[in-house]
Parts: sequence; C-alpha cells; structure tokens
Amino acid sequence: MTFEQLGLSKPLLQALAAKNYSQPTPIQAQAIPTVLSGRDLLGIAQTGTGKTAAFMLPSLDRLSANKPQVLRPGQIRMLVLAPTRELASQIAASAEAYGAQMKMSVGVIFGGVANQKSVRTVQRGLDVLVATPGRLLDLVDQRAVDLRALEILVLDEADQMLDLGFIHALKAIVRLIPAKRQTLFFSATMPKMIKQLADTYLTNPAEVAVRPAATTAERVEQQVTFVNQAEKTALLTMFFQDTKIDRALVFSRTKHGADKIVRFLEAGGIGANAIHGNKSQPQRERALGLFRSGEVPILVATDIAARGIDIPGVSHVINYDLPNVAEQYVHRIGRTARAGAAGIAVAYCADDERAFLRDIERLTRQKLSVVPLPEGFVAAVQAMKSLKPEPRRAPQPNQRNRRNESGARGHARDPQRMGLPRNDPRQDMPQGEERPRSDGRRRAPHPATARPHGERPAQQRTEHTHARPTTDHGRPQAGGQRQGSGGQRPAGNGGTRPQGTGRPGGGNRGGRPSGNRNSAY
Repeated sequence: MTFEQLGLSKPLLQALAAKNYSQPTPIQAQAIPTVLSGRDLLGIAQTGTGKTAAFMLPSLDRLSANKPQVLRPGQIRMLVLAPTRELASQIAASAEAYGAQMKMSVGVIFGGVANQKSVRTVQRGLDVLVATPGRLLDLVDQRAVDLRALEILVLDEADQMLDLGFIHALKAIVRLIPAKRQTLFFSATMPKMIKQLADTYLTNPAEVAVRPAATTAERVEQQVTFVNQAEKTALLTMFFQDTKIDRALVFSRTKHGADKIVRFLEAGGIGANAIHGNKSQPQRERALGLFRSGEVPILVATDIAARGIDIPGVSHVINYDLPNVAEQYVHRIGRTARAGAAGIAVAYCADDERAFLRDIERLTRQKLSVVPLPEGFVAAVQAMKSLKPEPRRAPQPNQRNRRNESGARGHARDPQRMGLPRNDPRQDMPQGEERPRSDGRRRAPHPATARPHGERPAQQRTEHTHARPTTDHGRPQAGGQRQGSGGQRPAGNGGTRPQGTGRPGGGNRGGRPSGNRNSAY
C-alpha cells in the first residue's frame, strides 16, 4: 500500500515525498482512513511505530479542507496534548514539516519557558497547538487560549500522562472543549484506568492495535550483567572505553543518579550529558542537540527520555538502574533498533533488582543473555574509588538572575533570601517547574519557602525599608503608612499584613492557590 491509496491530499503527498516516505507503517495504514472520515480513534501503539504521522497527516487534511479565512485571537482548531516537553516539540516539528505547503499555523507551548513567550505563541490563533497540560491550563486561566471552537483533540502517550499525574488536568481541559469534536486517543499500553478514560472521552471509536509493546524486544539484542550497585559506575566506564558506539542512552532511576553518572564518566575521560526534570529547558535542548549531532554521543537520562524522543542512530541502551515497572524497560530499549536497524540493550542488575529482572523477562517472554564481568574489573573498581569527580560549576550571576517561567527572578531561590541555611538541601529544588497536584489544583508554596503574609527575615526588611521611593501613584515611602485593601501597615520593621487581604487583584483566584501549573517533565 502507498500513501496515495490512503486518500491524502496532494500537498501532504509532496511533503511525504520530500522526506522520502513512500509506504505507510501498519498503524498509518489503519488509522489514516478512519481519521479522514471524522470518526474517533483509539490507537494502541508504542513510540517508533509512526503514530504521529498516523494522526497528524489526516488531521491536517481535514483542517485544510475547512480552513476559516481568519482565526480569532487565541482560537485553537486542533489540540495535541503530550506528557513531556521533548515529545511536544517533536510533534510540533512534524506538524510543521507535513503542513509546510498547506499554510497551516502550528505552535507549541510547555513549561520551562517564559510565560509571555507562550502567550505570544497563541495570541493570533493557531490551526494546530501542541501543549503539555499544565502550561495549557495556565494560558486558559489567563484567557489567552480559546478552546470553544476546537475541532480535533489528540491525547498522545495517555498512559504516561496518567503516570505523571496529569489525570485531573486532562479532565479539566476536556470540560473546556466542545462535546462535538473528533477525539484521537493513543497509548502504548491499555491498563484498566486508560480503558476507562478512553470510554469517557471517545464516541463509538474505531480501534487500532499494532503489535503489543513486548514485541519491541525481539529486534534488540539484550544482555544483563550482575554487579553490585556501588560498582556499576566502574562497569559502565569500562564498557564505553572498550565498546564502539554510535550513540548510547544510559537510564538512571533518579535525577541525582544521572548527574552522578555523568560526573564519573567525565572523570574517566568520557564525555556525556544528562537530561532530567531538574534541568532548565535550554540545558535540555542543548544536551539533546549535542546528542542528536553526535558531538556528545552519550546521554544519561531519567525516564523522561524513554518516550517520544525519536533520535536515529542510537546503537546502545544501557539500563544502569533497572526500572521497577517492566513496561518501562520496553519503552527504554525502544530507543534503539528503530526503522529496521539493529540495537543492543545492556542491563546492570544488582541483587535488590533481581525481582525487576524477572518481571521484565516475563513481560518480554525472553531470557536476557548473561554477560560476565570483564577482565580487569576489580582493578577498575579500585581505580574508580580513587577518582574525585569535580562538582558542576555553580551558575554565573547572569544565569542565576534569568527570569524563570513564572516571570520571577532566579534569585528568589537564594537560600539566604528564603531564610534557609546556606547548605539546606531544600535549596536544590528545581526552579520554574512543578509536578501536578494529585487533585488537579494549583500547588501551594513549598513549606520550606512559605512564610505568613507580611513576614520577612529581619535582614531583608532592613535592606529594603530605605529603598521604597514615593511613586507617581502616591505610594508613600517606607516609614509612613499605606492604606488600601490590605489595611494599614505600620511604619518600621515589625508590620504585618492581615491574612486574606492584599493588593487589588491579588490573593487566591476562586479559592485556588496561586502558582504555576507546569509540566514537571
């Protein structure tokens, strides 16, 4: 079968020809005619099967056939919800490439960038918007996005969105869009909760299932080495010193662990970068760019990179830490052996991870080949103990003072300004990112940083009381009294503002705590 036989328009066929795509993948062949007909679709397919084109190509055709002459400010015609920033960027790039000759407007918004940039992206209206749920709801709150005329809704990687806690955000978004719409729902797995969600959002859908996720493992050569947890870094360093790789993804269970692996690899003369939720958006984009170009061919990641990042040429996937969910292992190793290429997946299994290994072998229905520890391993472990990796340099003042995505200056996290000891571990909290609350509401300030209204450290009060000049609006200098909705504020350092009051327009909106609701991943 060819794309011409699926009924796509000429501009899309030309765009596909420019990318040298001639034959559809199985999910594309099954899904495209259904989406073109306007019917809802439930697709079960993992990343790497071509599902982005399966929903984007026919959707662009439908949008183009009924394109209005002018879009209203903030109007969105097609909304694609994705769980991670990287996947959202990738989907948007595909939409722009496919719709290049159709003059379709495409935008992408997610956490980690300035709020005003997101507002500018949507202010003129868009044919296609790709978004993470948290940032989208932020713009809805600001009335920058108009979802009332939405024609097509796509939920991509729905199972991962549930894993990341976006269920309440999804429900809030669906309540804002028209009931009469086309909904396309994609998930790599179909647990009970996902099935219930699909039944709620879809109307008489067509179902497309393209090979169960476990079959990905059939195309990957899988190995496991049993090693003590404390000795994994030495084993990994030896592996990269002795093995020729094109690009390698190394998976760590934690953000701190990912950074530690990078430091030890660099101490051993091996270049690597890390990507995880504590990295700023520019850092993540730079690390991915260097990995994609091959300039730094080793990327250490948490499971943020297990879904949606389609980088060709990944020859090896190293499971430094085995995941405690077997399905996640399949998603990880799916980053290699793409588009018919071969791939190798290596797992390091400590004694307390053997149960995870059994679950993985049960799911994949394959026994991983056991590879013994290499010669000279004991000496390598001793040499690794003598290494003292240098900590990453602290950000320079101009970096520390950049605005984070909420618009606040970076120095708001300074431990002394927060009244925390300089070495308090709470100062390591990521800037500008928040994990969605389980109840879908905005997250209240962290207990470590929250203070009652009007109270500031004595040092900070002293610094600022003399620097409050009289403004053109009649605001008195410090040392006088201030009238307003917040009541009186006595002069001096000991004044407090009554709870529940403040400047007009401030406080809680609709009983919801203030703050950003951004994608944590």
